[in-house]
Amino acid sequence: MAHTVCLSDPTSTPLPALCLKCLSCCDLPVTCPYLGVASPDQKGCFPSAPFHGPSFSDHEPVLTQALTSFLPRYLLEQRDVEVNVRDKWDSTPLYYACLCGHEELVLYLLANGARCEANTFDGERCLYGALSDPIRRALRDYKQVTASCRRRDYYDDFLQRLLEQGIHSDVVFVVHGKPFRVHRCVLGARSAYFANMLDTKWKGKSVVVLRHPLINPVAFGALLQYLYTGRLDIGVEHVSDCERLAKQCQLWDLLSDLEAKCEKVSEFVVSKPGTCVKVLTIEPPPADPRLREDMALLADCALPPELRGDLWELPFPCPDGFNSCPDVCFRVAGCSFLCHKAFFCGRSDYFRALLDDHFRESEEPETSGGPPAVTLHGISPDIFTHVLYYVYSDHTELSPEAAYDVLSIADMYLLPGLKRLCGRSLAQVLDEDSVVGVWRVAKLFRLARLEDQCTEYMAKVIEKLVEREDFVEAVKEEAAAVAARQETDSIPLVDDIRFHVASTVQTYSAIEEAQQRLRALEDLLVSIGLDC
Repeated sequence: MAHTVCLSDPTSTPLPALCLKCLSCCDLPVTCPYLGVASPDQKGCFPSAPFHGPSFSDHEPVLTQALTSFLPRYLLEQRDVEVNVRDKWDSTPLYYACLCGHEELVLYLLANGARCEANTFDGERCLYGALSDPIRRALRDYKQVTASCRRRDYYDDFLQRLLEQGIHSDVVFVVHGKPFRVHRCVLGARSAYFANMLDTKWKGKSVVVLRHPLINPVAFGALLQYLYTGRLDIGVEHVSDCERLAKQCQLWDLLSDLEAKCEKVSEFVVSKPGTCVKVLTIEPPPADPRLREDMALLADCALPPELRGDLWELPFPCPDGFNSCPDVCFRVAGCSFLCHKAFFCGRSDYFRALLDDHFRESEEPETSGGPPAVTLHGISPDIFTHVLYYVYSDHTELSPEAAYDVLSIADMYLLPGLKRLCGRSLAQVLDEDSVVGVWRVAKLFRLARLEDQCTEYMAKVIEKLVEREDFVEAVKEEAAAVAARQETDSIPLVDDIRFHVASTVQTYSAIEEAQQRLRALEDLLVSIGLDC
């Protein structure tokens, strides 16, 4: 009979619930030799293929290991899934791990950037739903992710550091004696109110003193956090001060989010006696484009006139008179890009070394009162435009044709996120003729997700690939690359293809097809004298 796991009922079998739920959040299918392919119904239940042979309990140790160790690592480290992804029930993988009692997985998620701050809505929810005391202790002992921990989102990490460290800041706000080092370009791009004030009343000032009794420095700091990161953490006692500032600065989206969050937390506290929420957290949805679109305005302003085309004829909220206050000019093949050191130094170690060198050897003298200029070689204006938009907004529109050139530049400029964007673009054009070449590129530039997508595609067309010389050479090279390889040692490429062939088996009718694919691969290995 069919086995069904109900995520909403913690008394039901919790074994596969967490990872299947995480996979549903990420819109990724999961295949298991015993569970088949699972996808949630409207009630959050995961019906699986009927069991055959041994009972579910016989496979429980194997499934436990797979679902609490292999699959999460595969999703985070190979598929590059966001660790704090939310589903339509506003729940995160960490919450389901706590609910299902997977202590090892809870520790893994926390170590990899899962958020669980004390006295916040998410933190209290995880603590309240935790299945065991060891998990509750782990949550209570949890400390906020630091620079020494692996951060999955380079862009969010950069914006947080930009706010906290104030590197290359050009204005200081002093609120009742507390200084805040900030950047005019960020405030102007994110808020029409600040753009106007910085260009009028506060124009030319390096220090702005705010003494109004209704301006709370804690609320002002939270407001800056929202402008820089799209996220806001505020103590419940300061919410009214923050709402007042949001109205003054005409941040209507923030005001709406605060009101909705207050209502949600109130309902949660009433329904869960004993909980105590002291901090409100506003977090944008994963697909929310507002922050990146606002930052992209700075890239629009940095473009040289000859590359703007019809940009300024469109109804963009960044008019010709907008002053982004650039402090560095990059000269690329005769084109001048007016940029900001805070972004380029913060996003790339290459540009940090280039712009922050002690003797300023890379900079050329200022011309006509403009910012110092730095000439970049070995790159075209079109390719640098992709770098520009990625640095400011973490996104750029990439065609597969341009992806190869951008990939080599991204590697040189030490921009791993841009390399991943190139990988996503190349993954869209995989076919029998290109898959081996793209796989080689993925190996060369260490793009794990693209490499996995290539081997997954190879598994689908392996019967045709075994007849291609480029694939045969790739297998031989992989075998030769294994240090001190014995006759029966495995070959990574072959192992990956076998894995993906096996993972497609969902029905009895698919078994024969999978066997044919594996047989074609085995025949190739025999023909070239490899046994693995």
